[in-house]
Amino acid sequence: MADKIPLVDYLELEPSPHLVANECTSCGARYFDRRNACAACFGDSFRTVPIETEGTLRSFTIVAYAAPGIDVPFVAGVVDCGGTSVRGNVINVDPDPDHVSLGMPVRLATYSMGTDDNGTEAIAFGFEPA
Repeated sequence: MADKIPLVDYLELEPSPHLVANECTSCGARYFDRRNACAACFGDSFRTVPIETEGTLRSFTIVAYAAPGIDVPFVAGVVDCGGTSVRGNVINVDPDPDHVSLGMPVRLATYSMGTDDNGTEAIAFGFEPA
C-alpha cells in the first residue's frame, strides 16, 4: 500500500480525515497556521483542537479564471464548521448557482492530488454537499 500524506499540515488523515486548528488557550481564537501570538488577545499559548467535519456554506464564489493548469470553473467557499471558519473548495457538485447556495450543509471530503515516483500520494481536502 502506498503512503499517503496530507497536502496541508492541518489535515489529519487518521483515524478518519479531519482538520485541526491551533486554539488560543486564553481567548479560544482558532488559527490553521502556526502562531507566536494570538491576533485577538496577544496570548502566546495554544493547543491543538479538532474541527467539526460538517458545516454550513457561509460564503462562496464561482471561479471562472485561474492560473494556467487549474481547471475552471470551480467553487471556492467559506464554511462554518461548528463556529470555526474554514476556507476550502466545494467539490463533487456542479459549479453553478443552481447547485450551490448559501446555507447549504456540507461535509469534509478528501481527494488525491497525485502520486510521486516513490508511490507517495498527496491528499487534499474540500467540502461536498452533505
